[in-house]
Amino acid sequence: MTDLRTSPVNGGDLFSERARQYALENPLQRIHILEAGCGWGTGLDLGDHEREVTGVDRESPELRAYTCERPDLDSWHLGDLRTVPLPPRAFDIVHASYLIERVPHAELVLDRFVAALKPGGLLLVHLRDRDTAFGFLDRTLPRWLRASGRRRLRPGRAPFAERPRRARGAHARVPYPAGELGADAGQAPAREVLTAPEPAASRPVPVVRTSPPAAIYDRVASRSGLRWYCVMRGLVVAEEYTSRQALEALGAGTGLADLLCRLVSAVTRGRLTADHSEVTFVIRKPENRFARVI
Repeated sequence: MTDLRTSPVNGGDLFSERARQYALENPLQRIHILEAGCGWGTGLDLGDHEREVTGVDRESPELRAYTCERPDLDSWHLGDLRTVPLPPRAFDIVHASYLIERVPHAELVLDRFVAALKPGGLLLVHLRDRDTAFGFLDRTLPRWLRASGRRRLRPGRAPFAERPRRARGAHARVPYPAGELGADAGQAPAREVLTAPEPAASRPVPVVRTSPPAAIYDRVASRSGLRWYCVMRGLVVAEEYTSRQALEALGAGTGLADLLCRLVSAVTRGRLTADHSEVTFVIRKPENRFARVI
């Protein structure tokens, strides 16, 4: 198990690199990917490898609007992640970025993802660590004081723009009503619709700016919590990294957020660290179900 401050992959696209390595280890096989949290974030870049991507996420107007715009999804399901249809041992890779910390009953949700993963498959998890000073402030400060985190522009940015695919399924034919884009109380904020520069010989392309939904932070949504979960479920932690992405997005080292995080860390005598805000795991489901982490 690796424990480094940052990912060893240039550009920080560790998950796509590990997914491509998995695809190379399984030639002549279509890679089935579960995009867990398809209503926020980006998918994996597998290059020219054949893939089938299924998305799942919670139900909300914001998440549905974003999911409908994703051309990389072959199918998707929105709703309670404890009950959405997930066939057992059907997926080679489960990709869950910024999801575990923002869903209730996160351990049960993880159990469903692991059950849907093939033996030898990869569980790629990136989350905000609740046991950090940033995680403490994010779940205790009033909503209007919290950081919304990184923002993404859609479409027109990698990886979707690099490998455009026509959306398939019923969702590709049903436009989302513009009047239903407001956020309900406790859900993600309403999105901002911008207009990209006009491409040659085409009409303007709408660009959607989204923010991650509010975090809930179940106990498993932490570095120690996910380690414990992997031990109890017989999963192998192949790689583990910490990062300061959320802090850097707030101007860490120069702003009030960094000062507050260091103050919380000092008051708790380092129990809530200010050294990182997020953690990345590359987890493998053993081929032998009796395997255990030593």
